[in-house]
Amino acid sequence: MKNMYRHRLIRTALIGVLLVCLLASVVFGSQAEDGIPYVSYEMSPIVRVHLSRLNLTDRLDITLTTPYGLAFGASEMYVESGSKLAFLLKNDSIYLYMDGLSLRLGDEVSLRRYASADGQAKVGFYRTGFEPLYLGDLHLSINEGKLYPVLSLHVEDYLLGVVPYEMSDSFPVEALKAQTIAARTYVLRKVNASKAYDVVDTTNDQVFKGYLPGFANAEQAIAETWGICGFYKGKLAQCYYSASNGGQTELVQSVWPTDEDFGYYAFGSDPYDVENPASTVRTFRMEKEYTGESVAPYGLRKLLATVLAEELTALGYDPAPESILVHQVSDVVLDTPSAKDSLHLTRLCMTVGISGRTRTEAPAAVDDDEEVFLFETPAPATPAPSETPAPTPTPQPVYGAFELIAEPFVMELPVFKTVENAFALNISGNFDNEIWTLVEDEKGYTLEARRYGHGVGMSQRGAEWMAGTYDKDFLEILGFYYPGMVLQRFRYAPATLPVPDEALSATAGPAPTATPRPTLMPVTKSLAPGQWYAVVTEISEDSSLNLRSRPDLSSDILMRLYKNQRLLVLERCPEEGWVHVETDAITGYVMESYLTSE
Repeated sequence: MKNMYRHRLIRTALIGVLLVCLLASVVFGSQAEDGIPYVSYEMSPIVRVHLSRLNLTDRLDITLTTPYGLAFGASEMYVESGSKLAFLLKNDSIYLYMDGLSLRLGDEVSLRRYASADGQAKVGFYRTGFEPLYLGDLHLSINEGKLYPVLSLHVEDYLLGVVPYEMSDSFPVEALKAQTIAARTYVLRKVNASKAYDVVDTTNDQVFKGYLPGFANAEQAIAETWGICGFYKGKLAQCYYSASNGGQTELVQSVWPTDEDFGYYAFGSDPYDVENPASTVRTFRMEKEYTGESVAPYGLRKLLATVLAEELTALGYDPAPESILVHQVSDVVLDTPSAKDSLHLTRLCMTVGISGRTRTEAPAAVDDDEEVFLFETPAPATPAPSETPAPTPTPQPVYGAFELIAEPFVMELPVFKTVENAFALNISGNFDNEIWTLVEDEKGYTLEARRYGHGVGMSQRGAEWMAGTYDKDFLEILGFYYPGMVLQRFRYAPATLPVPDEALSATAGPAPTATPRPTLMPVTKSLAPGQWYAVVTEISEDSSLNLRSRPDLSSDILMRLYKNQRLLVLERCPEEGWVHVETDAITGYVMESYLTSE
């Protein structure tokens, strides 16, 4: 019965999409072979991307795979394919260095692609030492004392650098088609000539990393949905999507308060997301009884130390996680939805029986041989030059024995952020919207947190499951997640590159030496008991991992670690997910999930 209901919902949404598309074809009078009507107006397919992921400061090295025209001031220079260029920021001006040539360009410079002599379709430039190819024109300016790069390229070339990074190329092609249409609609809606750029290359808009060959499924999805976008009431829709919605789609206004009409979204359950075993789930386990050698997890003790600090202090006990011994956990309940029929529950209730202990600070050490002067102040003694004062040991606190607190504590706690932070169940740092469920068995309770992202619009994991398990096509996927949206196609042509002026291209361009990628730090220290070696692996080649001063995302960044950096792991921290690491040059803290043990 449940499967019949699911299929009925999908058929209803699909029929709605197809009927509106048919009506639109009558209005606009033309449609492609696949039945999707053309848009009645033209739109430029060029989008501008702020390349913030490059983290530029005062230098950019690039290598060209096609000729470029370099324009600065009233001048233009032809630069041949294969040239290596270094742009440096000095004294509030951009300088070009190229095989012995030094040229002051001023405060901005533009590079425009020319057609390659061999007729290659995928041409542009890449950052010297890195693989992704940027299929477009580049504008460099100065902003807040740093180089400011903006890439202009055809939207279909832009999608080549988005789709395989927003959704894995291993996903079914129909899911990738749905992702492509959502991404294309999103970026074309953002085009705004009055601004310096349209989108950034991060999750603030959509992840864009440039073009790499080898993503065959993504390229097929882009080619087979050429120009197709989502529309609502004659305008480009706002196609929000996230990695996983946790089993329920959210409305736009529930996440971002707005007066805009988002009538093409729906609020309801998403069985496909929940069924997909790859959907993100984090768990926290609490036993009903802790006896003998079993100790409650640090997260639970941290929570109790936080919320019971005043009561424990009033009873004379130390309000710290290490001074709390949990015996029993009972009556655990999740309740208080954030809205009617919402699975987003905001309160956790539970009863906990604990023991506490006292803590007494040790008195400072007193020198018994110290002389006491009652009637005069002695002259200060001057130590001999060779004397080195002995360090004073830090007094250690004195703990009492654990004592059972007679009455258990009955607590009603906010899930966000109190319990979520203590239990390390926060999946999306920008949103307090994880969907929590409680599973009780004979011995304890398991809290499960789902939802990676805002939960609005298409779930990428849901789309994967719809296409791979239920053989749904992109029309059915989009009809499920955007039931009020219609599909139409823009008529724009592929990018065509100009041919350079013959006189301008007569002189060949030179090539410089690139800035090498930072050298990885050595790790030569021997392992002590409990230590191990690990390697930074779970980041992309053009990214970095923050080494922090404390095991906390808000602490200072000491430096950035690159992929394949070897580390000596000193210990796991009480703060779940963090490890204390060092190299021969520095020590700090990183998230263990980005490492692979040797």
